[in-house]
Amino acid sequence: MSELKYRRVLLKLSGESLAGEKGFGIDPETVSSICKEIADVHNMGLEIVLVIGGGNIFRGLSSSAKGMERATADYMGMLATIMNAMAVQEALEKIGKPTRVLSAIETTELCEPYIRRKGLSHLEKGRIVICAGGTGNPYFTTDTAAALRAMELRCEAIIKATRVDGIYDKDPEKHSDAVRYENITYKETLDKELKVMDATAITLARENNMPIVVCNIIGGNIKRVICGENAGTTVTN
Repeated sequence: MSELKYRRVLLKLSGESLAGEKGFGIDPETVSSICKEIADVHNMGLEIVLVIGGGNIFRGLSSSAKGMERATADYMGMLATIMNAMAVQEALEKIGKPTRVLSAIETTELCEPYIRRKGLSHLEKGRIVICAGGTGNPYFTTDTAAALRAMELRCEAIIKATRVDGIYDKDPEKHSDAVRYENITYKETLDKELKVMDATAITLARENNMPIVVCNIIGGNIKRVICGENAGTTVTN
């Protein structure tokens, strides 16, 4: 494990990343491809915590904006993250990776309740831990849940895997002249409103000096990041 820059990371995936080209729902081929990348770095000795959003199934905030009560919408979004976690668990176990889904919402027939010490124990036993159900509270995003779980489970960095290869000064999918940052501070990220993660998550990471690396989800970039290569944008103090 000496060649790895990090020994334990939290990998944050958006729900939309599981939908592939369809843009909605769960695409088994896309999930399988992502899980093979995760398995590759796990085989190198990396300990992995996964947090997955639910936007491919239900977006609480946008539904709230259309008239649904925010708390109800957020709880529905948390249920969507459990569905995604189960899909990823299934795909990982098909390729021989031991996993546990720990949910902040009690669904004992489907997965274990989130208990910090249990999560640490699973990691020490070589299992990939998938944290579902957000924080278990409305008004908090899965970005905030990712930052929180990263602290609780003693991760050394948060890797946010996205459709683009880092953080840009503006949306690179809309602006051809967008400039990518190689390194940026938490303060700059907040001041420039770059939408890397929500402000609560960025603030929590800053207060605990937790590096955030944003990279493209495909092409072996996660492996490059954990080996210390500059494969995206790093957010630090």
